[in-house]
Amino acid sequence: MAAPPNFEEGQSTYRPPRFNGQYYGWWKTRMHNFIMAEDSELWDVICDKPFVLTKNLGKSGVVIHKTRKEFNDTDRKAIEKNFCAKKILVCGISPDEYNRILACQSTKEIWEALQEAHEGATQVKQSKIDMLTTEYELFKMKDDESIQDMHT
Repeated sequence: MAAPPNFEEGQSTYRPPRFNGQYYGWWKTRMHNFIMAEDSELWDVICDKPFVLTKNLGKSGVVIHKTRKEFNDTDRKAIEKNFCAKKILVCGISPDEYNRILACQSTKEIWEALQEAHEGATQVKQSKIDMLTTEYELFKMKDDESIQDMHT
């Protein structure tokens, strides 16, 4: 994948790559590498469902959310991982992109919102591919058309 022309930021091992709305595929690869280099468990937080802190209420099988006072060290570590991943993602996007993910609660939602906005859903991508393939297959020069007109 080619680097975008005239990108303004320098390469840094301390700052996440910055996404300004262009060259999403390039940024996505760089962000994945940055996160994996920071802590591979952060990538798991982004890819997996959000970690919800719950407890069982005895034999009834009812599950409720824990209060902050009920958190143990494992719970706190899970929360820290989620916020660390969220911090990296949020620090790596421009204000315009931030508005796109403002309502997202989890890092998985943020990643998927950016991916869908810039790559589209799987069905949308497949329909674009099908449409372009059909257009390519039907492309031919008309009898009364010059080569220049055909390319235009």
